[in-house]
Amino acid sequence: MQTSNEFEPEVILFTDGACSGNPGPGGWGLILRHPKTGKEVERSGSEVMTTNNRMEMMAVIEGLKLLTRPTCVELVSDSKYVLQGLSEWMPKWKRNGWMRKEGRALKPVKNVELWKQLDELLQKHTFRFTHINGHSGHPENERCDVLAVEASHGKVVGR
Repeated sequence: MQTSNEFEPEVILFTDGACSGNPGPGGWGLILRHPKTGKEVERSGSEVMTTNNRMEMMAVIEGLKLLTRPTCVELVSDSKYVLQGLSEWMPKWKRNGWMRKEGRALKPVKNVELWKQLDELLQKHTFRFTHINGHSGHPENERCDVLAVEASHGKVVGR
């Protein structure tokens, strides 16, 4: 995975996750936009019993799976968990055999199977990570939130 703040993204991936209860029924939503053509794809999905963090991660995984070649991607999310995980924590976890420090002890990384999927997908692309505040009126984030909440209630888009 390469990260760069000095590239024009070929695509912008907006993502969000939602959960009714934590754990509980959850959903994820994404918008994948190609700025040069204006083309957009919306997708959503759900799980019966999950957590908000897992849904945030699934939105990114499913968005990156839509890419068919190495691409410059701007990932826009309100999830500090996902963005910090990808940009800061994951390299350390990998060096420690997918273990994280908790106090003085090493503990298994939570959601490790999803982090490993993300790691594999990230190796194919160049990224810029952009954090936005959730529920702050950002149009794409608000739309992804609607997609995620609707998916958590059984209404899935684009599957």
